[in-house]
Amino acid sequence: RRRVEHARMHAKHRGHEAMHAEMVLILIATLVVAQLLLVQWKQRHPRSYNLVTLFQMWVVPLYFTVKLYWWRFLVIWVLFSAVTAFVTFRATRKPLVQTTPRLVYKWFLLIYKMSYATGIVGYMAVMFTLFGLNLLFRIKPEDAMDFGISLLFYGLYYGVLERDFAEMCADYMASTIGFYSASGMPTKHLSDSVCAVCGQRIFVDVNEEGIIENTYRLSCNHVFHEFCIRGWCIVGKKQTCPYCKEKVDLKRMFSNPY
Repeated sequence: RRRVEHARMHAKHRGHEAMHAEMVLILIATLVVAQLLLVQWKQRHPRSYNLVTLFQMWVVPLYFTVKLYWWRFLVIWVLFSAVTAFVTFRATRKPLVQTTPRLVYKWFLLIYKMSYATGIVGYMAVMFTLFGLNLLFRIKPEDAMDFGISLLFYGLYYGVLERDFAEMCADYMASTIGFYSASGMPTKHLSDSVCAVCGQRIFVDVNEEGIIENTYRLSCNHVFHEFCIRGWCIVGKKQTCPYCKEKVDLKRMFSNPY
């Protein structure tokens, strides 16, 4: 039966070889032109390009989730979207609240660690299944493979979303970040006793209100809370001093950046 259907298909399309070749050439040319346009768009208008691609990557899976009844993914997506929307809203407000940078960095660093761990566990599950180790635990190969691939997808998807959202929030905050006065407006002068990322005092007494943690001095002699500068450089993907824009060497700065 399959041979008969195959023969009918060939008979139906006989004599159309030139048209098919032309269609393939048109498809290839369209893909090349589209790629060139995307590259030009990204180079000339990176912010709009990043926003559009981020929005599509964030919303498109929702359609397939509802259509295919992936309720577990939908619940996680809603929770992630709700918290990320709140954090992004805080990061785009002007003037910037002093506690916002630390909130942004803590949230996206948490998502990074969770997505990284999830991806590693998923990869190990897939490898165990390929080597047949799942039989030691009496787990069916299809169940073990589905579990591993699902974790890989969760880790990759939310890891990429976290990276793009963190970079977008950092770009917004970088426009107003710096030393903050009582009114919340940044000034041009950075006091030696204030962290330029969070705007709070670096050294505080036990009875005073503020953040008590380790500090780090960059090669430009500006001092920051260690968690603040880690968040600025690692989560926010900013490889410069938040105040004077001097280059920051992460390998020299931290033996273990994460």
